[in-house]
Amino acid sequence: MNDELHDASAVADAVPSGTTTILFVPQATAHVLPDALAEYSDSSPPAVAPAETLKAKRATKSNADRLAGKTLGVYRCDTLLGRGAMGAVYLAFHQQLERRCALKVLSPKYIETDANYVSRFREEAIAVANLHHPNVVMAYAVGKHDELHFLEMEFVTGNSLQKTLDSQQRLLPTDALRITAQIADGLAAAHRAGLIHRDVKPDNVLLTKELHGLGRAKIGDFGLAKRIRGRGEKAFDGLVGTPHYMAPELFSGSQASPSTDVYALGVCLFRMLTGRLPFNGKTVKQLMAQALSQPFPDVRADCPELPNQLIELLNWLVHSEPEQRPRDADQAQSRLFSILGEIRDLKQILSEAFRDEPDITWSAREKPDEFDALVKLRSGRQQRVLIAPSDDNVPFRQIQIFSIGGPASPDHYEVALRRNAVQPHGSIAVRDVEGRPHFVVVENHSRAKVAPDELCRSVRHIASHADAVEEFLTGQDVN
Repeated sequence: MNDELHDASAVADAVPSGTTTILFVPQATAHVLPDALAEYSDSSPPAVAPAETLKAKRATKSNADRLAGKTLGVYRCDTLLGRGAMGAVYLAFHQQLERRCALKVLSPKYIETDANYVSRFREEAIAVANLHHPNVVMAYAVGKHDELHFLEMEFVTGNSLQKTLDSQQRLLPTDALRITAQIADGLAAAHRAGLIHRDVKPDNVLLTKELHGLGRAKIGDFGLAKRIRGRGEKAFDGLVGTPHYMAPELFSGSQASPSTDVYALGVCLFRMLTGRLPFNGKTVKQLMAQALSQPFPDVRADCPELPNQLIELLNWLVHSEPEQRPRDADQAQSRLFSILGEIRDLKQILSEAFRDEPDITWSAREKPDEFDALVKLRSGRQQRVLIAPSDDNVPFRQIQIFSIGGPASPDHYEVALRRNAVQPHGSIAVRDVEGRPHFVVVENHSRAKVAPDELCRSVRHIASHADAVEEFLTGQDVN
């Protein structure tokens, strides 16, 4: 029986429904699999004459692959981003709403082989359209035109996590943990809404394009996992997804659940930390046997420097027994962010945030984990901003950014309140400075969640608002 892997990992299942960047056109095969998967392990493939090969290739092309430069209803399909067995994804333009989007068009031939796919596709797309979460690729519309089924998605400029791993192989532990936590945050919103992803993997995660560091993780392709097929075989009964990321109980016939999504998330974390997959079977049968009979590899063999709490977390996510795993992503993400807040270094965040920012000069203060940033403003003025851990009693560790505006008096309280009502970043508060009340502009961020770009923008906004307060109150440029 030729059951070599022939699924969403081995054969491109189009671009993940969030992969919407013209900078990245996926290859025909996902690089996440070892080269050996290109070979037949159980038997040799049947010989195919060149003419038959060309005929077969032509037969697989459909209207879904030929829309570049054409329109589909209200959509102008500008650029083909990628194609696979499930269809094609285009960078498109909604001509009525005048916005760019990513348009996934399903292959009629794939639909013919999976009669229930269209109904699942519509149900999941409608459900995802109601999630509205920063770590989920938005689905805007689902429909049918000229016998082609399509899904309109949010346009996100950036690379897939898989593309990033192809170039970097491994990520820093804090980056890997932050991305995992963000994926878990998006999955948690889905699980609360009763959605199961079924195909969590790096190909289905986008990293937004940022000036500093890796961007925000956004997960897409909810419920659009392919049925697993052996080469030349019908779909394996009940198996949907990507075998390398599937929880052991799925191979035993159990149904997909929030816990199986959590297991796949753990495999993603293992992949980011080690640069490899936990099991290396060449066929579906081999992977099934490994997942069911072998313990999950010890990450310390590849990463002996990892902190114990991160190792314990990973082992929790990928436990072979579902009841010993987080029940869903909601339970997992709270622990992920908690550990991330503990191990994430504020100095490293600032190093990334202010890299190549010549108008921001920063330095450490005498107290540990406290920093000054001097921001040069366009007006020729400058403003000093303090960045330090927050003393507030909150569940996760916070970073507080604040800057002194000027002496506070009751005569200006109403003005401060009115400005707070329209100020988009930070808030004006009263704080004692050297024993006297002062107006300060303050903003808090989660130490675990804040991205370097976000922190840099926050520092600039706080500096600008505090300087405006100072100029209004004193007419001077002191702080």
